[in-house]
Amino acid sequence: MATYLCPQDGTRADTTSLTWCCPACRGPWDLDFQPDAPLSVNALAGRVNSLWRYEEVLPLSSPTTSLGEGRTPLVPLTGTVSAKLDFLMPTLSFKDRGAVMLAELARRLSPGRVVADSSGNAGTAVAAYCARAGLPCTVYVPESTSPKKTEQIRAHGARLEIVPGDREATALAAQAAADSPGTFYASHVFNPYFLHGTKTYVYEMWEDLGGRLPDAIAVPVGNGTLLLGAALATVELLAQGLIDSRPALIAVQAEAVSPLATAFHHGADGLPDPPGLAAPAPTLAEGIAIPRPPRARQILAAVRESGGTFLTVTEDQIRAAQRDLAARGFYVETTGVACWAAVGDWTDRSVVVPLCGAGLKTGLTP
Repeated sequence: MATYLCPQDGTRADTTSLTWCCPACRGPWDLDFQPDAPLSVNALAGRVNSLWRYEEVLPLSSPTTSLGEGRTPLVPLTGTVSAKLDFLMPTLSFKDRGAVMLAELARRLSPGRVVADSSGNAGTAVAAYCARAGLPCTVYVPESTSPKKTEQIRAHGARLEIVPGDREATALAAQAAADSPGTFYASHVFNPYFLHGTKTYVYEMWEDLGGRLPDAIAVPVGNGTLLLGAALATVELLAQGLIDSRPALIAVQAEAVSPLATAFHHGADGLPDPPGLAAPAPTLAEGIAIPRPPRARQILAAVRESGGTFLTVTEDQIRAAQRDLAARGFYVETTGVACWAAVGDWTDRSVVVPLCGAGLKTGLTP
């Protein structure tokens, strides 16, 4: 039976509770969970063509809220760089991988309501899967959120709360609501079930590459949910004897908002405690413009343990990368092109980049 576990102080809680954070330190939960059995590439033939095919390594099974998420194509872009097309998910972003886990868990707990906070994509995913599960949902977004994303949230029937200020102000507003009795906080940052959904990104890659992984996996990093999911998967695959070594995790941030990259290259284990929180600089990569991610220490440790590094990209590089991918047939939102901007010219090792949000969500940059 999986339980919540605080990585900071060891506090535990039952996963049937609505406790969204560690009551001692208010930090995010990890999940104390061990896969039932090792996977085999040969055993996967004939299984459901969604991320739920990896049932042995997931903390939930037999879902009723699925929209067929997962199993996105892996397509070569150059001789060494391939792209995983997660913008082809049901709500047009990779966030469906984790959102389906949160909605399925919430359905089983039958809360009075579900709340979420997001810069856009996680909110649209949670709204869609709550609609599928028949759960009332409220999504908090910053006032700078793309109109196309807010339109999508409303279309799925969720109540939309637009918060003045930045992404952190939005999270604080949602957390205040989450403390109300009978509320399930579908947080892609604080709830570890989300990370066990995003880890399927790597399991799919492993399957499609015939039981191996590339030399490196590049991911855009704001709150780090895709990176931490990838780290979970590589640790599990290695422990099961299904890979010989872990690929390097290449974390990519926008130069304008790059607290983790700065900390990493200064050898820090976490982010410094600032005298005050300044508003982040504007960036086209709105989905990763997170000045103080709650899982900063875990993200930095995961990159170091994998032998990876942090890279940053400029606004001009983001613009150029979006247009370059469009010229190759892939219309991707600005956050989703960051990794291509960072590693697209690599020739010395194999690397996979996620195209993790559709261009229709933000439009083409001027």
